[in-house]
Amino acid sequence: MIRNPKFGRRPANEADAIPAAGAAPGRLAPSPPKVSGAAQAQDLAFSRPDAPGGAKAAATPADEIAKLRLFCLERIDASVVARLPADRLLDEIERLVSDLATERHSQVNRHEQRQLAIGLVDDMIGLGPLQPLLADESISDILVNGPNRTFVERGGRLVEVAVAFRDSEHLTGICQRIAASIGRRVDESSPMVDARLKDGSRVNIILPPLSIRGPALSIRKFSKQAMDFDRLIAYGTLTEPIARILEICARCRLNVIVSGGTGSGKTTMMNAMSRFIDPGERIITVEDVAELQLQQPDIVQLETRPPSLEGQGAVTVRDLVRNALRMRPDRIVVGEVRGAEAFDMLQAMNTGHDGSMSTIHANTARDALARIENMVEMSNMGLSAKAIRAQLVAAVNVIVQLERHRDGARRVIQVTEIAGIEGDTILLNDIFKFRLMGHAEGGGLIGRYEVSRIRPSFHEKLVYFESLGGWGDALEEAAKIFNLFTPTA
Repeated sequence: MIRNPKFGRRPANEADAIPAAGAAPGRLAPSPPKVSGAAQAQDLAFSRPDAPGGAKAAATPADEIAKLRLFCLERIDASVVARLPADRLLDEIERLVSDLATERHSQVNRHEQRQLAIGLVDDMIGLGPLQPLLADESISDILVNGPNRTFVERGGRLVEVAVAFRDSEHLTGICQRIAASIGRRVDESSPMVDARLKDGSRVNIILPPLSIRGPALSIRKFSKQAMDFDRLIAYGTLTEPIARILEICARCRLNVIVSGGTGSGKTTMMNAMSRFIDPGERIITVEDVAELQLQQPDIVQLETRPPSLEGQGAVTVRDLVRNALRMRPDRIVVGEVRGAEAFDMLQAMNTGHDGSMSTIHANTARDALARIENMVEMSNMGLSAKAIRAQLVAAVNVIVQLERHRDGARRVIQVTEIAGIEGDTILLNDIFKFRLMGHAEGGGLIGRYEVSRIRPSFHEKLVYFESLGGWGDALEEAAKIFNLFTPTA
């Protein structure tokens, strides 16, 4: 690329060049140099005689960089920045930083100049100090606890990273930019929000005064590569026979609940199972914040809306599930059931929308059923416990239970069939159940899956979809695997 002599350089016999609103993209119109009061104050601060004998106090490298940053901000015009592509913007900002460092005789080396330029670009068009973490494929979670403490999850383990924001205002500005990108707001009057990034990553923000030590930001990243069972098998999340059983569940339009704790991989599992849904089916997804990554062509994604500042205009998951029933869906996928919408979800599963899926927070398959029962009672429909359990048994076919173990790996620990009801007790059959056998030298776990080959309650459905043979073969193969070493992710 040919150097633009007017970007950040002092032309011969001309005043300092700065961007102008009417300048062509990437070019800077000549204009008198501007120095803010803050920059002038820093100039005075660095030259003030603090040491004995009137000697000037030496500026630290951090002070030099901060001072240079202020000068750069004074020479950048937002109207020009908005018209430049990201790759060219970085080149031009680097040249500006280099020229200003030379002009001001700043003691900032080339590496520090480049890092300053990258930081300026990230602040202007990205998410500031978070941008390198978002680009790191090995990171699955980013957790910011105020401006000076940031943690990330790598391989299922939390570690602190050397990432810091200038102050709470800097972090708050980034949080507000994230919320504004999807039409939501977060400030002192509305200090909590769920949002998402452009790549689909899920974001939760909570600001002071609710968060005492400054803004708290949590980002759940999703892999840019489509997650399938082959990758989950490689990670030790499940075995090949279990993957085949879950594939049959998806193809045969069984109603599935994916259960587990926070960060156990529920959404990832549902994305992997959804890959086996027939592309000719119409799917409606309902979520608080859209994060499912279904690949079918006929899909409608619905997302809730929080109330306005006047407390009006809220659209809940229950509202959307009810509306989805009027959209001619073949399947309804609810990102997470956590309230009265559980009743509407069971109604959908019981009224011709076979193959529907949802997730729920619970520790075991039986706990998941108890939670759904409690949430149906929250709908105030006046149903007895016996009637609710009868609906549960009729609606749900399979529960897939996930857990994040202490070695950081996420594993399927139960694949459970809803076998029926006897009196007031729902009968469960664990098709697969993970049993811990010991510990490996590398820190992983040694375990095995116990297999049940009892005839399932949905036997006729397997026959209808010509999958009974594949079901039996997968169980036979799983029974041959005695010890299973599940390595750390």
